[in-house]
Order: sequence, then structure tokens, then C-alpha cells
Amino acid sequence: MRVVVQRVQEASVSVAGAVTGRIGPGLLVLAGFEAEDQETDLEWMARKLVQLRIFPDGEQVMNRSVREVGGEILAVSQFTLYASTRKGNRPSWGRAAPGPVSGPLFERFVAMLAGQLGQPVPTGVFGADMEVSLVNDGPVTLVMDSRQPE
Repeated sequence: MRVVVQRVQEASVSVAGAVTGRIGPGLLVLAGFEAEDQETDLEWMARKLVQLRIFPDGEQVMNRSVREVGGEILAVSQFTLYASTRKGNRPSWGRAAPGPVSGPLFERFVAMLAGQLGQPVPTGVFGADMEVSLVNDGPVTLVMDSRQPE
């Protein structure tokens, strides 16, 4: 499982002009899945994201988590995180899990995030053409992979 996480002042996702998810201060999480991803990958990522200390404390040091600051999380599925650009100029999506696999993984991941955070996690619409808007705070942007925890 791979995510791009951005600390945001606000973020939203829309499908066909209708907003499907919106948050204030918190994290925008773009999530991609491989067919080999297991429950342990989802659990690790959900726990890591909710506990990740990337929000400033009183001394402006990144020392607080999204849960500690009362922030929100917006989750958006994004298979393109597994693009391979090794050959030619057109990306290959061979490593990305197909929809029938990644859809249930995304749903389970969102449920885990909500459980860890203690509040609902808004999302986009799985498999839809989505428009994501955000105001990046910092900017703070991280890439995390459950198979390569650093």
C-alpha cells in the first residue's frame, strides 16, 4: 500500500461537480493498493497516519498528530500511485490492484482510519474521475509505503 499524505488547511473532492467529501484542517490521503496488500498493510498505514507527528506544537515544532490537534482526514483512492515509468513515456499500471481487489481494500482502510481517528473519514467515489482541491499547509507532503517503512 502506498499513500501520498498532505497536511492541509482544507481539502475537498468532487465528482461531476458535486462535492463528495470535504475537510478543514487535517490530512489529505491519496491511497493506492497492490493486489498483494494484506490486512497488516492497511492496519500499519492507518495507525501510522493517525499517529504521524506532522502538526506544530506551541513552539512550532512538528510534534502533534492529526488526532491530537482535532484534525480531519479526507481519503481518496488513487491507483496511479503505482505507475511505472521505466519504459517509454506512457506509464504502466501493472502493479496497481484491479478495482475488484482495491475497492474492498480502500473501504477497509477508510474504516480503519475512522476507527483510529474516532470520527468519520470522508472520501471520494471509488473508480470515478474526481477533482481534488486542497490548500497545502506548510507545505508538508510525504510519501509512505507499507512495504518500505522507513
